[in-house]
Amino acid sequence: MDPEEQLINERKTKIKALKEKKIDAYPYSYDKKHAASELQAKFLGLKPEEKSGKKAKTAGRIMGLRSMGAITFMHIQDNTGRIQLYFSSDELKKKYELLQYIDLGDYLGAEGEVFRTKRGELSIDVKKFELLSKALRPLPEKFHGLQDPEIRYRKRYLDLLSNPEVKKVFEARSKVIAAVREFLDKKSFVEVETPLLQPVYGGANARPFKTKINAWDMDMYLSISPELYLKRLIGGGFEAVYTICKNFRNEGVDRTHNPEFTMMECYWAYKDYNDMMRLTEELYRHVCKRVLGKEQVEYCGVTLDFSKQWERISMVDAIKKHTNIDVKELSDEDIRKTMHDYKVKYEGEYNRGKAIEEIFDQLVSEKLTQPTFITDHPKESTPLCKAKRGDENHIERFEPFIMGWEIGNAYSELNDPVRQKELLEEQAELGRGGDEEAHPMDDDFITAMEHGMPPMGGLGLGIDRMVMLLTGAHSIRDVILFPIMRPLNK
Repeated sequence: MDPEEQLINERKTKIKALKEKKIDAYPYSYDKKHAASELQAKFLGLKPEEKSGKKAKTAGRIMGLRSMGAITFMHIQDNTGRIQLYFSSDELKKKYELLQYIDLGDYLGAEGEVFRTKRGELSIDVKKFELLSKALRPLPEKFHGLQDPEIRYRKRYLDLLSNPEVKKVFEARSKVIAAVREFLDKKSFVEVETPLLQPVYGGANARPFKTKINAWDMDMYLSISPELYLKRLIGGGFEAVYTICKNFRNEGVDRTHNPEFTMMECYWAYKDYNDMMRLTEELYRHVCKRVLGKEQVEYCGVTLDFSKQWERISMVDAIKKHTNIDVKELSDEDIRKTMHDYKVKYEGEYNRGKAIEEIFDQLVSEKLTQPTFITDHPKESTPLCKAKRGDENHIERFEPFIMGWEIGNAYSELNDPVRQKELLEEQAELGRGGDEEAHPMDDDFITAMEHGMPPMGGLGLGIDRMVMLLTGAHSIRDVILFPIMRPLNK
């Protein structure tokens, strides 16, 4: 029998002994009145060996336990911090014997007088206590400062117990999302919900997850984007809508990608991509102020300043600036040679616009440290965007970049139903040719456009990457409570 299994059996034996004493190891509730941080603040002025004359009633998980015969010390931890409990056999009499059934990891409720020990630690002189939940499995031997990322991500509950700074990251994440909502609500955007199960996926070039509704024998897809549903709402009479939702893309996993991720997507009638750039700047500035209290962020030794206007540069100009390659002057043969010389990977049949995108992605994007808008992408990059005014080879699209990451996507949205249908039919043909990321035809979306859809700007921003930037996290897994993990047997 391995040591952990032996410990589990010992704890089960303790539960059995408690039952024989008519003690429930898993009671229904406990009237907790005080939090650990509240007590620490309230009795800050208490001197060593001084009694407060005040009673406290609290509860939490046992994170430290030291028995010294007739007295026992415990540290319990709740949502706000820790406090020490002091147990004396002289005070508790026969009930003191019940401590033999208590272990690290158990939840305990206790009440008694608050005092400070000789060593100066705030404590509760326990008069009554109650086991609230018996833990069968022991905490890991090295749960203090647990570092193994595999254990941390697979067993987030242990990570949260072991590393207090992790909990702060997810508290900050909650504040980030609240600040995004606050900003958009003040701009009179209406928060809406869109389907996560969709009969036709769309809104991005990505491989979907496929599932099925058994009742109708009908294939469905997990949403890769809420875009086409939000646009339907603009056509239905809303003028500004947003959603904060999960997206699912059946693609690679790395430092900034998880197959399930959170994004904010919004659409604004009568606006274009210039308006959405200003909206992005204002939103980031607002969130930084709300979460950090300032407009500057320190990330990996770099100061990111959101108080300033972001740099705006077209994709072809960015390529020229950072590589000295002027793709505007190159023939298709020259572009192929450039990709070969610079070892730019390219899959599928050659397409000039997509080739330029790959040159940018692989040679330039990682160099964009400060907040930057990369504008005016090749027309082949998406079928959902208006052509750039005065330049039919490019579209009014921008991607914001920070620290070399693409953190969002935005367009002057296409609202011409005839042109939209042509572009989606081209994409559908690519899909039939084997392109798994091609945008499928959505006939109902075309019908909605044919009823009339105003000009609009659209913006999608990755929430997970925003949280990474504001908390200093180095991996997207550090800001997702339960990231997708490879099975242990693989």
